[in-house]
Amino acid sequence: MTVTSRGGGMFRTKTVEQSIRDTDEPDTRLKKDLGTIDLIVFGVAVVIGAGIFTLAASTAGNIAGPAVSLSFVLAAVACGLAALCYAEFASTVPVAGSAYTFSYATLGEFIAWIIGWDLVLEFAVGSAYVSKGWSEYLAQTLGLLGIEVSTSFELGSFFSFDWGALLLVVVLAFLLYRGTKLSSRVSLVITTIKVAIVLFVIILGAFFINAANYTPFVPEPTPGSVDTGTGIQQSLLSFFGGASSSVFGVYGVFAAAAIVFFAFIGFDAVATTAEETKNPSKALPRGILGSLAIVTVLYVAVALVITGMVPYTDLATKPDGTRATLATAFASLGINWAATIIAIGALLGLTTVVMVLMLGQIRVIFAMSRDGLLPTALAKTNRFGTPGRATWLIGVVIALVATFFPAQDLEQMVNIGTLFAFVLVSIGVVVLRRTRPDLPRGFRTPLVPLVPILVVLACVWLMLNLSVETWLRFIIWMVIGVVVYFAYSRKNSILGRRERGDLPAQASSSD
Repeated sequence: MTVTSRGGGMFRTKTVEQSIRDTDEPDTRLKKDLGTIDLIVFGVAVVIGAGIFTLAASTAGNIAGPAVSLSFVLAAVACGLAALCYAEFASTVPVAGSAYTFSYATLGEFIAWIIGWDLVLEFAVGSAYVSKGWSEYLAQTLGLLGIEVSTSFELGSFFSFDWGALLLVVVLAFLLYRGTKLSSRVSLVITTIKVAIVLFVIILGAFFINAANYTPFVPEPTPGSVDTGTGIQQSLLSFFGGASSSVFGVYGVFAAAAIVFFAFIGFDAVATTAEETKNPSKALPRGILGSLAIVTVLYVAVALVITGMVPYTDLATKPDGTRATLATAFASLGINWAATIIAIGALLGLTTVVMVLMLGQIRVIFAMSRDGLLPTALAKTNRFGTPGRATWLIGVVIALVATFFPAQDLEQMVNIGTLFAFVLVSIGVVVLRRTRPDLPRGFRTPLVPLVPILVVLACVWLMLNLSVETWLRFIIWMVIGVVVYFAYSRKNSILGRRERGDLPAQASSSD
C-alpha cells in the first residue's frame, strides 16, 4: 500500500514514513554528526546574543521598568511549553525542516508551505538584524581597543554599505558549507567564552545592586504620544483595551514580554538539525529543553542585576537614538573597564546567533526543496554532507539584506513569525496523537491536549501584544507566500506530481 501521502489537493499530508525514507536519498542525504552536547551548544549559542546584551536594558528603560525580569519569565513560560511540543515532534519525525516538516505530516501541504514561508521570515530577517548588531559591536570593540573605524557608511538616503555584516555572513556561510560538525566545534568554543562573560556580568553587577532601584517595580503607565508610541505603534492588546499606549504599567509588562521573546528565538533552530543527529529520539528533547533551561536562568539573572544597578530611567533610549546596553549600566557607575569585556562578549554572542539562525534557514529551504515546493536543485548535498547550493543562496540573500538595507525595527517581525510557528506545531502535536497514535515517540509532551492548548493561548496572547504595524507587515508577507504557492509550489510539489501520476508513487508495507 502506498504511504507517500494522505488526503489530496493542497491539504495532502506527507506521511512520517515517507519523510524518513526521503532522508536516505543519496543526492540529498545529510551527514549524521551531532550529539546531545552539540545540540545544547547550538541552543545556547543562538539564544544568548542580542537579547541578553541589549534587549534587557533597553526594554527595561523604554517599556517595562524593573518588571522586565517578569517579562522574561512570561516569555520563557511560553517558550518552555512550546519546547515540549517541539521535543515530541523532533523525536518522532527526525527530519530536517523543523515546524515545516512537522506541519506537512499533520496539517497538510498548504499549511506546511505557509509555515515554511513564515520560517523564512523568522530566520532570514533574524540573521540580517543580528548581523547588523554584530557590525555595530565590532566597531565598538575596535574603538575600545584603540582602533577607531566605522563598519558602515551611507549610500544615499535609503541604503548603506555595512562591510562588518557582510564579513560575518560570508565567513559563517563558508563554515556551514564545510559541515555542521565543524560549525558546532567553532560554536562550542565561542559559546563557552560568552557564557563565562555573562556569568562575570551577573556576579560583578550583584555587588552594585541598590534595592531602591526596584521601586516602583511596575512603573505607572505613560500616556500615549508621538514619542512613547500610540495608535498603530502600540500593542494590539492595549489598542483594543482602550489604553493610549503600551509603555509601562501592566500593558507595558505584557508588551515587553512580546519583545524580549526575541531573546529566546532560535531554540527551535535546534529542531532543524534533527536529520543530522545521531540519536534524535533522545538527543533532540535533551538539546531543546536543556538549552532553554540554561538561558532562562541567565536572562532573568541579568535582568534583575541590571535594573538593580541603576534606575530604569537611566536605561531609556537617548534622544539621538542610542539604546542602552549592559555596558550602559556599568559605565554609569564608572566601571568602564567592564564595558570592554561586555562588548567582546556581545561580539562573540552575536556571532553564534547568526550562525545557528543561518543553519536553521538553510535546513528549512533544503526540506522545502526536497519536497519540490522550491526548486529541487537546492536540495543537493555536497561532499561535506551539507546542502551547498542552499547554503550559498541563503548566504547571498542575507548578506545583501544585512549589507545594504537598514534592519532596525524588524525584531517584532521575527517574533510574530516564530509565535505563529509555535501555534501550528502545538496544534500538530494534538493532530498527530489522534491520527498516528502508533508512531514511536522518543519524547511525549505531558498533559496533551492541555499543554498544546496553553501554548496556543500563550503565543496568541504575545502576538496580540505586538504592534499593529507588525501585524500589517506580517499579513502582507503571508499574502505574498500564498501567491508563490499557487503560482509555483502547488504544481511542482513532489506529492502533487505523484498524485497526478507524473512521478511513480513509492510503496511500503508499513502502513
